[in-house]
Amino acid sequence: MEKSAFVKVFGNSPVVKLMDFLLAERSLFDYTLTDIAENSGVSWTTLHRIFPVFEELGIVKETRTIARAKLYALDEEHPLVQKLVKLKGEISDFFIQKELEKQGLLIPVNA
Repeated sequence: MEKSAFVKVFGNSPVVKLMDFLLAERSLFDYTLTDIAENSGVSWTTLHRIFPVFEELGIVKETRTIARAKLYALDEEHPLVQKLVKLKGEISDFFIQKELEKQGLLIPVNA
């Protein structure tokens, strides 16, 4: 699996991989911690170490409980999350523009 533009810029650390997954899937669903670990590529142990920080900062919120499983999603109202969403979009746009220039489909405006 190819790294996302976000991971290419910020590195392959567990925090970056977790944030990348949550930002990419922010509007689609809410997830259990098991789903988050599996889909983000962060180990269960590491997720349990770093996820509470995301909760304390208010970046993620518990959305509902099914049986004993709590589900979580990004808090899209949080100002930091809004800035990260914008940054992720700008990073993606940058890489798209570079690829189009490389293929000769776009003339560079500013180098």
